[in-house]
Formats: sequence, structure tokens, C-alpha cells
Amino acid sequence: MKFTDIVSPFLAWSRAAKKADTIPYPAKSNPGSDRYRGFHRNDLDKCIGCGRCEEICQNLAIDMVQVEDAEPVKGDSGLRPLVDYGRCCWCALCVDVCSTGSLSLSNSYSWTTYNADTCTYIPGTDAKAWDDSQKGYSQDNSILQWAGSPRVSMPVAQPDERVKSFEEVIGGYSPEQAADEARRCIQCGLCVTACPAHMHIPEYLRAIADGNYSHAVKLFFDNNPLPEMCGKVCTRECESVCAMGYQGEAIAIRWLKRFACEQFESLSDVLATDEKPLEPCGGRVAIIGTGPAGLSAAYYLSRMGFQAHVFDKDGEGGGVAQHAIPEYRLPAAGYEKQMDVFRKAGAHFHYDTEVNGGDILKMSDDYDAVFIAAGLQKSSEFRIPGVDLPGVKHAFYFLMNNPETGKTEVGSRVLVIGGGNVAMDTARSCLRLGAEVVISYRRRIEDMPADYEEIQEAMDERIDFRSKTIPLRIEKTEHGLKYFYAEARMVEDPDGGRPKPVRKDDTEHEIEVDTVFLAIGQSSDLGFLPDEIAGKMSIQWGEIEVDEHQYTGVKNIYAGGDVTPGAGDIITAIADGMRAAKAIRAIRNN
Repeated sequence: MKFTDIVSPFLAWSRAAKKADTIPYPAKSNPGSDRYRGFHRNDLDKCIGCGRCEEICQNLAIDMVQVEDAEPVKGDSGLRPLVDYGRCCWCALCVDVCSTGSLSLSNSYSWTTYNADTCTYIPGTDAKAWDDSQKGYSQDNSILQWAGSPRVSMPVAQPDERVKSFEEVIGGYSPEQAADEARRCIQCGLCVTACPAHMHIPEYLRAIADGNYSHAVKLFFDNNPLPEMCGKVCTRECESVCAMGYQGEAIAIRWLKRFACEQFESLSDVLATDEKPLEPCGGRVAIIGTGPAGLSAAYYLSRMGFQAHVFDKDGEGGGVAQHAIPEYRLPAAGYEKQMDVFRKAGAHFHYDTEVNGGDILKMSDDYDAVFIAAGLQKSSEFRIPGVDLPGVKHAFYFLMNNPETGKTEVGSRVLVIGGGNVAMDTARSCLRLGAEVVISYRRRIEDMPADYEEIQEAMDERIDFRSKTIPLRIEKTEHGLKYFYAEARMVEDPDGGRPKPVRKDDTEHEIEVDTVFLAIGQSSDLGFLPDEIAGKMSIQWGEIEVDEHQYTGVKNIYAGGDVTPGAGDIITAIADGMRAAKAIRAIRNN
């Protein structure tokens, strides 16, 4: 017999008088450790209702529900997690994967109730004693890296090589890269609400991840008949609200759309497998302009059984979107592939056709509806001394005149005034024509309206950015031009707008150049509208006011794209065209 066997009964009796360790709940509390995983908290200022927590929960303990304090807005579903503590096992996976880091766990774990129904609550909405506690378990992405992840890098031509030609800068994903990038989508759908055309983004990303590219293309055309164009130059509002972008990088939605389209030589053949237009309805619609808005309306009207007649003063379609964007961003080859879709859908195109006031009046009588999508036709005026000098040119007309041909002489040193995409496209085109280029912009670089990728690519190509420079005048010299500017300081706007540039001092700075390009905006030219129609419309700053159906208020006349107020981008114009088509069909059906 061992010694412990002899003494163990006496040790047991010695504990009989010892005070029990058990704490009588809820009379006394025993706080958890500082990083204990207790009840949930949710920072409503961070939560976007993406539902990732619900998706990860293996116990089905989380449901996304609508709450009164959160309305659905761009980038926020308005839903918030409701936690059921009859199911929760406090694994904290929901905290680890939270896209914005809004979810955490307090170190409180004691909650006494006699009603089982009260074991559920909405953290952050239903007030709890532990809401303000700083202790508990929270996300530590430096260790886990679950909440955010980097996007798959896009192959891009090196700056020193790409500036030698107008060949496309972006190389495109491989099938493996596209699948890896598409699989990053958590299927929350926040991107859909941000997209002006409300494309089926989660669905087509899943199709791309599965390698079902034809299904992805069919989903594109359900509400965007120019997916390849958008896949290269869209402003991608969808990516700005991507849940993956809060702690990692937004999914490359634009590049994935481009990838799927480029897997097919003919998009119309993909659509022809199961897409059939409706029987002709006898309706006829006149569309003025072959930009994204006009093409969108033509496609959907044709699919609805209308005769869609598209008129354009140019010899080929595409509008400013196709002809003013350089080849290195938007190659012309993809445009013809998309035009084939419109022709096979049944749209009728009338090029080299200038529409005047008399034509509009006749169209309003001869057609069921007229859709005005004339786009921006002229460069905005800029008023500083010297803008009328030889060698001072409008960037918009330069881009519309195919700079890729090299027929436009720009000289060896160029200055571009402006900070939008037109300014970037002009500067980078001139660089490819062999010039040294300076960009003058009166605000900071971060205030530039140009796409940030365009700005970064221009910087990589060693274009000289002169930010916070206020244009003063342009003078002619013996060898060219001299541009004078003043340095600016930024003054905060008390109304919350963008900081305003104010001249810093009386000092003048100068740059000698051969050519100055003015890239300070474009405007519409509505001179073709007859007084009988224009007088009945509300036209402000060259834009036609329309209602939510793109209706102008004048019988049978609709408008969309850049001639109407809006974001002024391709995807918004596409949405305008689709919206007008649906409204025209609804009127005819009634």
C-alpha cells in the first residue's frame, strides 16, 4: 500500500471545513479576463451590414435583420446582426472576419434571465451594460489577416516601355488569377446598390470563380450592354463600397468584367444561345447619339420589340466615350465586338446624319418617342489672358482627333491645365508623342477628379505634376509660349465643401512650352433643339432636367447621359438608357 493511499482520507476530511469556491450567481460577479470572449458588441458607426458574420457562423446563431436606426444607403445594407445565445458558442469567428472591425466581444459573460426569448439581442442597437466596456475580445488583423485581403495583382506594362506606343497598358488576368480574385467576394451585394445600373455583381463574380464565363456575360447584358467598355474604363462605384476594401483591398470588379468579355471573340454568339427578342410591337423610337446612353436605349428597346433608329452626326458610333479615350486605355477592337451585339439585336444606325430642329419636331410626330443622348460636344471656355494664342489648344478636341495617328503636332514640351481624366489622357498621349509634359492643377493632387489609377499611372510615367498652381496668363515668346502661374494655399470651406485654392503671395512663376492644352471640362451643345421644344424643357447649365424615368416633361421626349444632370460617367449613361427604354415600353403598354 502506498503512503498516499493511507493519508488521502484524512486530506479529504481536511477540506470539509474549507469555504466552497462556487460563486452564488447573480449575487456576486466574477469578471472575466481582459481578453475573455463574452457577449457581443457592435460599433454602429463602422457596421455596413455586409452579413459576413452571419455567413461564417457554423451554429446559425446570427441573423441579419433590419433595424430602425439604420436605413439602406449606398455602401450600407441597413441590416444588423442579431445574436442568439442559445446557439452561440463564443468561437469569435464573426469578430475575426468582420469586414470593418465593428464586431467585438465584451468580457462580460453573466446574464440571468427567466425568459428564454430574451437570450437574443442586436448588439449596438439593444442597449446592454457591457456596451461601453473596453475589455474583451476584438479583432487582431496583424495576426489573423482574415477580415481583409489584397487583390490579385493586375499585370501592367512597365512605364518606360508603355510610353513608347499607344498599346494597351493593362495586360489582363489569366483564368487562374481571375478565379482567385473572384473567390474573394463574400456575396454581400453592397456593390449592387452602388452601381448605377444595379448589375448582378455577386452572381457574375461567382460565375467567373466557377469558370462559367458565358453565364457571367449573360448576366452582364441583363442591365449593361457595354460590359467590355465598362470593364476597362468604368468609374467602378461598386468597388468604392466593397466590404473587402475596408481592411484589405476592394475586389477588382471592373477587371473581372473585362476578363469575362475577353474570353469570347463574339459576345453576340454567347447571347444567341438562349436570348430571343420579343415579337415586334410596332413601336418606333428615334435615338439621337451613339454614346453609351443611346446605345443602351437602342439595345433594350430592340429587345423589347421596338424599332430603334439611332442617329449620329459622325461617320461611326461610340460617341465621346469611344473616340476621346486613348487606345492605351480603351482599344478600338473591343468596340466593334460590342457593336455587333447591337446590330444583331435589331438596332438601326444612321451615321453622318446631322439632326436639326426641324428633324426633332418631325421625329416627335413620326416616332412613339425620342430619346436625346447627344453627349458632350464642345470644350468649356477658360478665361485667362492668352487662351486665343496659336499653340493654345482644347484638350477635348485633341483627343477626339485621334492623337494615336501622330498627325497632331504638339512640340517637345507641353503643358496641360486641369486635373480630370481628359487632362490625364491628354498628358499621357502627348508623352507617347515624344513630348515632355507638365500638368498644372490649382488644387492638391488628392483633389483631382481624375481616376486615381490614371493619376498614379501618369506619375509612374514621370509626368511633371504641378499642384496648387493658379493659372494667371499665357504669353507668346520667340520660340513658343510662356505660361505664368501663382502658387496656392488651400483654405477650408466652412460649408464642408472642397478646400479652396487661394493665391499664396504675389510671386509669379513661369514655364516655357510649345503647346498649352486646356482641359477644364466639356459642355453639351443643345442648339439642335427647336425653340418649340426647348422652351418647354427645364434646362440648367446646358443640362436637360428629367424625372426618374428620364422624361423631359415634353410629350414623347426623353433624355439621358451627359446632357442630363448626373455623375457624367459611362455606367450612369448606360443606366439612363435602360431606364428610358423601360419607361417608353410602359407608356406604350398602357
